[in-house]
Amino acid sequence: MEIDQAKPAKPRGRPLSFDREQALEKAMHVFWQRGYEAASVAELTAAMGITAPSLYTAFGDKEHLFLAAIERYANGPAAGFPLALEEEPTAYAAIRRLLLEAAEELTRDNQPKGCMIAMAATNCSQASAHIQAALIKRREAGMTGIRCRIECGINRTELPADTDAAALANFYATVYRGMALQAADGASRETLIGVAEAAMRAWPGEVP
Repeated sequence: MEIDQAKPAKPRGRPLSFDREQALEKAMHVFWQRGYEAASVAELTAAMGITAPSLYTAFGDKEHLFLAAIERYANGPAAGFPLALEEEPTAYAAIRRLLLEAAEELTRDNQPKGCMIAMAATNCSQASAHIQAALIKRREAGMTGIRCRIECGINRTELPADTDAAALANFYATVYRGMALQAADGASRETLIGVAEAAMRAWPGEVP
């Protein structure tokens, strides 16, 4: 079974006495702020307003709860990432929108700062290597999306034909992760917008 595709446990016995989605939202914030290993079951249940047995009934265990929280993050706060790549008419506009929207999303006041996928398992022990692997897989998928959008731009002659799509995608993915780390350290939205605009000045060829 692939760990990043694990399905949440199905509740058994009596119906849940709490709102599962609301509890998952609160767990997501704990993992986002504390990281996978640092977040204890006691902290999670306190934030979720449930007991440990209820957590295990609804989600299986801490690992499955974390994976469910990551999925919620990808479909919630991080949902704009693929939309930026899909909706803009040019590769330049897509990457610029991705970074500028990241500057806003990473610094929202109503949620932890930074990117959950980039940071939630950065300091895990070997015992949680499979959790790190699941997040690495997601980050690689994000970089693949950037590379594909750049390759599309090359094919449409938006960029020079000799542009190294993989290297350029790696550059902008690295810029994004750096912005996420700066946001977690308290960088302002204006600071991150400046980083994004500076990164876009490195765009090869003619800017649309």
